[in-house]
Amino acid sequence: MMSTGRPKDGDLQLAAVADKSDQGASSTALVEYAPPVFKEEEEDMEIKLRRIMENVPVRVSNTSGSSAGSGSGDFHQYRQMRRKEQDRLSRMDADYQKRKELAEFCMRREERVKAAEERTAKKRLKRQKKKQRKKEKKAKQNAGGEEHQKEVSSSNDDSGDSDNNGEEAAK
Repeated sequence: MMSTGRPKDGDLQLAAVADKSDQGASSTALVEYAPPVFKEEEEDMEIKLRRIMENVPVRVSNTSGSSAGSGSGDFHQYRQMRRKEQDRLSRMDADYQKRKELAEFCMRREERVKAAEERTAKKRLKRQKKKQRKKEKKAKQNAGGEEHQKEVSSSNDDSGDSDNNGEEAAK
């Protein structure tokens, strides 16, 4: 890891101590260790630099030597490194395409599911309305039917014989 010239967290820094005779310090040390104090801007830069250093891979493989001329094997090494890099790039492109297609598929699937849920909700509401109308119609018929039966029974009571009234009383 590259050094930034600043101490890390937890590192101690050597600092000269002022005369503490007036404070009555019992220590006879000539120097005192204190952690460094950073400005906020410097801390931000340090964090950014650390993040870059951690996330960016450093890849140096099969570098050429420092000799003056290139040997007969250098061309083959170059072709091999180029082929490896081309393979790596093609794998990255294939992975990108795969992820892109998967994301598009998930998005289309989500839209289809949402549309299906909307259709289902609409049909469910229609069924519920139909069921409610049927209940109301049935309740209306029952209420109207009871009134009609009451009218018929009251008319029978009024115009009926004494035999008929006696039978109903016996029931």
